[in-house]
Amino acid sequence: MHLVAESSDKLDVQAMLQRFRERADAVKDRPLPPVAGAERQQFIEQAELDYMDYAIVADATWTFDDGILTLQVDLRPKDS
Repeated sequence: MHLVAESSDKLDVQAMLQRFRERADAVKDRPLPPVAGAERQQFIEQAELDYMDYAIVADATWTFDDGILTLQVDLRPKDS
């Protein structure tokens, strides 16, 4: 963790969150491999989890205070 603390002046949180958005989009658009049955279902379930993980981080707001990066994720349902 010292590496992050020492290079915090070079940390671009917005760029990091953008990379997570791009990863979420890439997972969403990932083609299915030529597998069938249980392997296919396992691949689909993992892709859904990967997308959710990346999308959650991508939607985070952040603060950086005294060398501590805090990502805050609002998991409350959005009003329709």
